[in-house]
Parts: sequence; C-alpha cells; structure tokens
Amino acid sequence: MTTLSIRLPDKLLRELDHGARLHHLPRSEYIRKAIEFMNQETQKQARKQRMAKASLRVREESMKINEEFSRIEHDPEED
Repeated sequence: MTTLSIRLPDKLLRELDHGARLHHLPRSEYIRKAIEFMNQETQKQARKQRMAKASLRVREESMKINEEFSRIEHDPEED
C-alpha cells in the first residue's frame, strides 16, 4: 500500500475528523472511503454521459429508418 501525504485546510481537517468519529473510523479509512465514493460517482457520471451519447446515436438512426418507412408507405407507385 502506498503512503500519501496531503495538505488540508484546518477547517476541512476538523470536518474530516468529525466525520471519521461519527462513523467510528480511523482518519485514513474515512479518507479512503471518501475517495472510493468520489471515484464511483465519477464512473457513474462517465457511464451516464456514454449512455446519453449512445441514445442520441440510436435516436438519429431510428429517425432515418422511420423516414424510409414513411416514404415506402406513401409511395405513389404502390397505389
């Protein structure tokens, strides 16, 4: 396991210690869990953006197909 040294503003450190005490966790475990949470949130956001992008591509393709069907349904040669 790697050791990491960071500088924190005093207020943030007090909040960190308070949160760690509330959860009955050592400071380092509290920080690890906070980082894990942020990593999960970042991954969720990235996944959400990928899904939105894919959805737009699928919607565009569906619109093209609908246009083709519309032309076929109203083709004067078939009447």
